[in-house]
Amino acid sequence: MVAQVDLDPQISLVDSVAVPICRFARAYRCRRLRELAAWGHDEVAKQTYLGLRAHLRVCWPGVIVDGRLAPANFSDLAVGEELVANVGGWVLADRNYGSPRLAEQLTAQEGWLLAPPRGARRSRQRPPPWLIGKRRRVETVIGQLTGRYHLKRVWARDAWHLWSRWLRKLCSHTMAVFLCQRAGLGSLRFADLITS
Repeated sequence: MVAQVDLDPQISLVDSVAVPICRFARAYRCRRLRELAAWGHDEVAKQTYLGLRAHLRVCWPGVIVDGRLAPANFSDLAVGEELVANVGGWVLADRNYGSPRLAEQLTAQEGWLLAPPRGARRSRQRPPPWLIGKRRRVETVIGQLTGRYHLKRVWARDAWHLWSRWLRKLCSHTMAVFLCQRAGLGSLRFADLITS
């Protein structure tokens, strides 16, 4: 399906999102996906959670081309190295993926990493607005996955059902992008598919 969607493989966006498997108060009694889940910290909710972390590589204009589910305590950088293996062009990422080792890996693949260095909170030099706009596209895709596709609601009780639901969500998102492009809409204007 990805082969039929119009995308620019030279611009990749990498980010991750927390996927809790149960509420924090019930985490010690929760038996769902215990073999996969781990403790992690959700920067958006500003709390500790038990669950997984979804890592995505999105090509411009918002097509998910690769995704991984990993335990919440896995390093973003370790999963990011897998996501960008054999990827050329520009890779835009947040500071969790900023590393000299990942930049060297991309340079060897004729690619470039644009990510603030780890530990740098607020730089005095702001990136250009066009770059911020491109970087926010991955956040739009993550917002669609959490809002429309309920990525953060994990009802699966075993790994097989979890992977099945995860893959269906990614395929459905790609199908919606395909239909938007064929209808002449913006690639991520899913609501307009019904109204137009």
